[in-house]
Amino acid sequence: MTGNNRVWIVDDDKSIRWVLERALVKERLEPVCFENARDLLQRLEGDKPDVIISDIRMPGLDGLALLEEIKLKNPDVPVIIMTAFPDLDRVVSSFQGGAYEYLSKPFDIDELLGLVKRAIQRHPAELEAATAQDITTDEIIGSAVAMQEVFRAIGRLSGSNLTVLVTGESGVGKELVAQALHRHSPRSQQRFIAINVAAIPRDLLESELFGHEKGAFTGATSQRQGRFEQASGGTLFLDEIGDMPADLQSRLLRVLSTGTFYRVGGHLPLEADVRVIAATNQDLEERVTRGTFREDLFHRLNVIRVHVPALRDRREDIPVLTEHFLRRSSTELGIETKLMLPETREFLNSLDWPGNVRQLENFCRWITVMAPGKEIHLDDLPPELKNANLSAEAAEDWESTLRHWVKSNLLRGETGLLGNVLPEFERILIEEALQQTGGRRSEAARLLGWGRNTLTRKIKSLDLKV
Repeated sequence: MTGNNRVWIVDDDKSIRWVLERALVKERLEPVCFENARDLLQRLEGDKPDVIISDIRMPGLDGLALLEEIKLKNPDVPVIIMTAFPDLDRVVSSFQGGAYEYLSKPFDIDELLGLVKRAIQRHPAELEAATAQDITTDEIIGSAVAMQEVFRAIGRLSGSNLTVLVTGESGVGKELVAQALHRHSPRSQQRFIAINVAAIPRDLLESELFGHEKGAFTGATSQRQGRFEQASGGTLFLDEIGDMPADLQSRLLRVLSTGTFYRVGGHLPLEADVRVIAATNQDLEERVTRGTFREDLFHRLNVIRVHVPALRDRREDIPVLTEHFLRRSSTELGIETKLMLPETREFLNSLDWPGNVRQLENFCRWITVMAPGKEIHLDDLPPELKNANLSAEAAEDWESTLRHWVKSNLLRGETGLLGNVLPEFERILIEEALQQTGGRRSEAARLLGWGRNTLTRKIKSLDLKV
């Protein structure tokens, strides 16, 4: 390490200062502690440390304001920001304000020491300060460690136009992440255009993306701009990119490689001044191995990957998300906000929520309408949630149940068993898949391993009211 290895710490919490001071001394670093930001700034007038560690929430001048002051006077001093109240706004503001790194409390002391040592050994190019911007309130809520990684990624990408691949299960909020990436990017004043690749029929998708010229095909009575043109200067979000047909994968690859494209039936190249953010709930590497997704396109899209965790992997966020969705539902419906009783909240926190945040949001809308009183009791929950705490063994014991049913019917001399059970089996599969996807047939068909036309035919033959 270089210099004097001096580390300044500012935090109004005496215990935090004490812990950090002891840890830094043990690593043969030279800590100096401050109780408030004003004292640090006064010392900074005639002195200069190698690294500054600052809390955000402090009486008087807070950590973000301190960061701004430091970067104005000593832009080459790396600042590590800490907070016990992490949210996306603070993370992005920290990085845009020029923070070297951002840590949420409680933090791992070894991780912090590693950051301090890297900051001391830094190259000056690593410390270019970004211009601070006003940050709008985001709909992404989460204090879980897994969500902090998402916030950090958005913060680090706030000054770039890099292509991003957002991954995660259905319903985790991948589009919200894409919107946040756009909102905190240099393109934030331009349009954010979203398109669900899986929801558009294959023969229309090319025109939807790239537009078409008049007369390009039957029904093309006028020229039409595609999504790439509509998003010019802004961001194009391609949801469910794993379902893109092979021929369009080739066209998309060419656009990303050359920065130009042609309308369907067109002969003049158009510039694609667009930042592409793609999302998928599929394993694209596995699809590449199977040959259903182009490897070169995967690498073009996978410049930066942001993984959004499942709700079951961030259970500590379920209560605050529930309260948020209940308030929003009551506002939408113009009624009083329901109150979740402690035992109900505890039960909801124990569920796996296979539909993730989307399922939780839909539940909050349902319970806002259906709960008879102001307080939400366990008995008010819908049957599918009340029965969701069945043991995994019982839930997975469908094979033995089916075997018992078949034996019983055969012993009674029943015939035509397959004709009786198969339609019911398919009906249950279809209804549950549609419930999981919020009624989106293309996504439900993919979950079931069918094509969309097959699903439509099954729904019609079974006379399902969906």
